[in-house]
Amino acid sequence: MQVERLRTLRCFLLDMDGTVYLGKHPIEGAQGFLEYLDETGRRRLFFTNNSSADASQYRDKLNGMGITATAEDILTSGEAMARYLMSETPHRRVYALGTPSFEAELRQAGLTLTPEQPDAVVLAFDRTLTYEKLETACLLLRDDTPYFATNPDRVCPTHYGYIPDCGSMAALLFESTGRRPKYIGKPSAEMVQMGMQKLGAEPETTAMVGDRTYTDMQMACDAGIASILVLSGETRQEQVEQLDRKPDYVFASVRELHAALQAADASS
Repeated sequence: MQVERLRTLRCFLLDMDGTVYLGKHPIEGAQGFLEYLDETGRRRLFFTNNSSADASQYRDKLNGMGITATAEDILTSGEAMARYLMSETPHRRVYALGTPSFEAELRQAGLTLTPEQPDAVVLAFDRTLTYEKLETACLLLRDDTPYFATNPDRVCPTHYGYIPDCGSMAALLFESTGRRPKYIGKPSAEMVQMGMQKLGAEPETTAMVGDRTYTDMQMACDAGIASILVLSGETRQEQVEQLDRKPDYVFASVRELHAALQAADASS
């Protein structure tokens, strides 16, 4: 283990689903880990690809689990999408496939939601998905409408099992249209840049903590920040052994990461 590097990490981008909690239940040791980050002056940002809720809803969920957080402590792929569309594209009229919360987030940013000649199709993790939405999206995509999606996650972990996420919905649309979206959430560079900007972080002292190799760890590696994989969500140990590019650190959960940080700090 790279103890010296672990000790120098000062900013943590923290995935939520499968890392800090599963469904309605916090991961064992998560609260103690977060309290230790605060006690040692480390900065943290909850960093999720799940766009089905906005920052205020995630704040309420975390607070309900006894985890102290404000809306400013959270960056969702929904917020990242809205920011990206407004700052990096001319698209202001979009057709969105997403929850009512995601739709409200886009509107609040200044976007108009419409199925009539939109500038772009925007796909998110949509727990209100209908065949009608898919049909409209397919027709628009076949007409070469620009296409964006919040995240490539294939499944979303819950306390009752794994359910289809945005990546699975994008796969369905690909089979129907041959179109693939530009992803804005993890592992895109846009998402990590927004997160580091919110924290005022530098790559050398920043880490991404998450449970997925193809989003959390891929983004960390591409961005040149420390990659810390926890096995409390989607990824299993046998999958880690098969990776060509392994994470910098692998822990069973954030409880073990907490212990490792304490040990590293004590060795200084």
